[in-house]
Amino acid sequence: MDRRTTLKWVLAVSAAWPAGQAALGQATTAAAEVAKEGGLGGAGYGTDPDLVTPHKRGEYWPLTLTAAQRRLAGVLSDLIIPADERSPGASAVGVVDFVDEWVSAPYPRNRDDRKTVLEGLDWLDAEATRRSGKTFVALEAATQGAICDDICSLSRASAERQQAARFFALYRDLTAGAFYSSPVGRTDLEYIGNVPRASFEGAPPDLLKKLNLP
Repeated sequence: MDRRTTLKWVLAVSAAWPAGQAALGQATTAAAEVAKEGGLGGAGYGTDPDLVTPHKRGEYWPLTLTAAQRRLAGVLSDLIIPADERSPGASAVGVVDFVDEWVSAPYPRNRDDRKTVLEGLDWLDAEATRRSGKTFVALEAATQGAICDDICSLSRASAERQQAARFFALYRDLTAGAFYSSPVGRTDLEYIGNVPRASFEGAPPDLLKKLNLP
């Protein structure tokens, strides 16, 4: 897949992925939401962990993905954002670790995503076995890509593959969000925000004109 095409997904991630802010360290309190649902006897989870402070994998909650699922998740991440001359593939910058943390978190949104991701990974292996008698990881890259092509668009996926297409859309957004919020991904985007400057001359005149601003 073309990495520049992936940038379009990042815009969708920012709009359709509000819970991703917590994963980037802007933690909120989920207790009220869980208590409303009656979880833990209405007691909630209390204050969310400090996700800004470096921590070990699995320190905040038990992780979900098995070793085999992590391998499959890594292969899928690299199909979505492969290595190129600018930067490594998605799995090399910790995208699988992020996905594992995401689907393991105990919040309602994450629990729903956990079910979608686990069922989707199972579907990939089942579909790979049906087509070739091998697991998804064991397939040639071209065959892996062909399977993904069948579920990469919800509007084009066949009726029996609609749920798999929903999984792929979620996993693609998680992959893009995790990759492009990493230092490597920000460099790939040529993002230069939050850089101190000695002076500021104001917005470029041509941009102000385009926006009909004085």
